[in-house]
Amino acid sequence: MSFVKFSPRICFFLGFAACASLLAVGAYLQFVEELEPCPLCISQRLAILATGVLFLVGGLHNRARNVYAILSALAALIGASVSARHVWLQHLPPEEVPECSPGLEYVFQNFPLADTIKLMLTGTGECAKIDWTLLGLSIPAWTFFAFLMLAAWAVLQIFNKPAAI
Repeated sequence: MSFVKFSPRICFFLGFAACASLLAVGAYLQFVEELEPCPLCISQRLAILATGVLFLVGGLHNRARNVYAILSALAALIGASVSARHVWLQHLPPEEVPECSPGLEYVFQNFPLADTIKLMLTGTGECAKIDWTLLGLSIPAWTFFAFLMLAAWAVLQIFNKPAAI
């Protein structure tokens, strides 16, 4: 049963291209639109990068399709959970928003790695700020949907049988 009309290898490369495009949009928003990413934004970018690398390796390796599909879906779902937390923080009432922390560069230089990772995964007050929207959805909300689509695309590759030669 094949849901997709492309070979699994092409589909993995398309997943990689989608991840590269998402990272390019993030870079555009940061460097051209000058929107400074918060710790959760950076965590989501790392999850997109990990998902993209897994898609790329799956396409290059062209073996163990199910393993790469599951790992890609898992990385995307981890990213979706970070995005979901980010959206949740953005919808908290102002009095419940966590306090802002020092800049991420300062935290990397002066705090233990465990504290830095905790900060990057739980978010801070600056994560609750909505800088940009499209059709009423913030960047983390769009990223959440992108992660779900990437996870679904990865899972579809389990059922995408290579064409017979």
